[in-house]
Amino acid sequence: MDDTANKMFRLDGEVALITGGGSGLGLAMARCMAQVGARVVLVGRREELLREACAGIGTAAAYQVADITRFEEMQGLVASIAERCGPISVLVNNAGVHLKKFAVDTTVEGFAEVINTHVLAAHNLTRHVLPGMIAARHGSVLFMASMASLIGMTQVVAYSAAKSAYLGMVRTLSAEVAEHGVRVNAIAPGWIESPMLRKALSGDEKRSNKILSRTPMGKFGEPDDIGWAAVYLCSPAAKFVAGTLLTVDGGASPNF
Repeated sequence: MDDTANKMFRLDGEVALITGGGSGLGLAMARCMAQVGARVVLVGRREELLREACAGIGTAAAYQVADITRFEEMQGLVASIAERCGPISVLVNNAGVHLKKFAVDTTVEGFAEVINTHVLAAHNLTRHVLPGMIAARHGSVLFMASMASLIGMTQVVAYSAAKSAYLGMVRTLSAEVAEHGVRVNAIAPGWIESPMLRKALSGDEKRSNKILSRTPMGKFGEPDDIGWAAVYLCSPAAKFVAGTLLTVDGGASPNF
């Protein structure tokens, strides 16, 4: 690969805020982005987890403890990170919670918790990050969608609603900010090895077998499959990609 091609997939000089960055897919994205030059800032509620994640990544990583559902604190969080690490040029809305219940057993309170974390918190953080990106005429925002954004699955009504909402948010946000040099996209991971997947499939061998049977590659993905997809979408190589959804699912979503 010549030097020009190599630079197209680099993130040198970028400051990436990744929510839920201490484990799972968030950590994988942080690790991959750091490998190609980004300064990554991991945000989450558990300091020990964040500290360990940063130690594993190295000097390119920093963290800040925060609960993104404390909406009134997010403007201060963005300002604090910008002061410590530089203006945020990449935002990954990855933090999430899972609720595995049939619709008839899903309470309003349980539904609201999922919506608050995935939809309202992601919107709120994004609206505080966007002004800096718009002023710089440079930035990339990623939303972590899901197979639940695309296909019907049982026992995830709140999660499905939240992840489906991301698709509309991405389209509207892109329509508003693309002219200002800010790109908004989403990734829909298939079934990727992660703590959240294991929790979702716990004690449900039938569901595990069904997932693998509809995935042409016949296996679960690896966290870095999502990490490198995120690198691509935030890199100069994707400079004309906006308002889109990238599925990384081993061929599951279009398969019968």
